[in-house]
Amino acid sequence: AHAATRPVAISSASYLGSYTWRMGENWFGGLSALSLSPDGGSMTILSDRATLATAQINRDMGRISEVEVTSVHRLHASSGGVLKGKTQDSEGLAIAPDGSIYISFEGISRVVRHRKPNSRAEVLPRPKGFRALPFNKALEALASDTRGHLYTLPENALNENGQIPVWRWNGRTWSTPFSLPPRGGFLPVSADFGPDGRFYLLERDYGLFGFRSRLRRWDFTDNGPKNEQTLLQTSSGRHDNLEGLSVWRDSTGHLRATMVSDDNFIILQRTELVEYALPG
Repeated sequence: AHAATRPVAISSASYLGSYTWRMGENWFGGLSALSLSPDGGSMTILSDRATLATAQINRDMGRISEVEVTSVHRLHASSGGVLKGKTQDSEGLAIAPDGSIYISFEGISRVVRHRKPNSRAEVLPRPKGFRALPFNKALEALASDTRGHLYTLPENALNENGQIPVWRWNGRTWSTPFSLPPRGGFLPVSADFGPDGRFYLLERDYGLFGFRSRLRRWDFTDNGPKNEQTLLQTSSGRHDNLEGLSVWRDSTGHLRATMVSDDNFIILQRTELVEYALPG
């Protein structure tokens, strides 16, 4: 019976290309999340030092050829001041159907809403479970479904059953409707709902020879997550530290995953945008 619950590796993701993104601006680096427009032509990006930016993506034969930043905003606290110190470790980004920008944090674990990039944060209620999360291993991934319900999960804090807890915000309250199975040494770093309605989870493992990345997806049903599939599992050092994920559909109707690496503001690392075509 156990075999049936293993993830199915289907005709897996195919590599399309990488774009190394360089900028001399002080804020640039540490990119932890991104959200592409439905057509893949523009994006909102988040750094882990509380900066939100928008950019235009130029493509040549479908591949990224240039990225032009169109706006940069420092995130504001609910008090109106700019986030500083331990309050600024912004990791997850979800743009809801109504245009609200939601951001999750892993230092002081919380989820906030911004009506606009430069507006004050509205902090959502913090359930007990958030407060108990380990510092710096907390709410790394955040995604919004078509109803505007949010899903968030921690980077490294399994529940008492050894599963990855998933919290859902339905606009009024948080609940933990279900959990996801951890597999191997990979830890969750980003999540998104694709235009196909499925839930995608980017995970990372780090070893002597660099980072490994994995991409899994599920159908989220009223009876919990179903049809787990592993789409991608890279070898060490294949890409940099991929931390942000956005799934969209290209002009030919194919699903694509665009991922961004967090260079940790270290000269040996790089910020790269990596794209894979996904099976339908």
